[in-house]
Amino acid sequence: MAKIPTAVVAAAGLVGGYGVARWSGRREFGGGVLAVAGGVAAVQWQRQAGTAAAVGLTGLYVAAFGGSHPLAKRIGAWPAVFAVAGVVAAASMVATKR
Repeated sequence: MAKIPTAVVAAAGLVGGYGVARWSGRREFGGGVLAVAGGVAAVQWQRQAGTAAAVGLTGLYVAAFGGSHPLAKRIGAWPAVFAVAGVVAAASMVATKR
């Protein structure tokens, strides 16, 4: 099975978590998607880039989730989610050199 790049896992967690919450009307379902993808990404980050990078990227992932809320008030929900997902994906690519 082909390995999914960690940047994709993290971005998909942010986008998918929001999408699931919005379309299901259940925030906890979206939170579950966000948490599972974040956990998978954190394990991959630790394996690929070490513990310090994994802690930093996991912190960025959580901050991106939180930061998407006030950003959504300025630019809209979906653009905010895509923007923060892009930032996390880019940081992941730099940290894991992919």
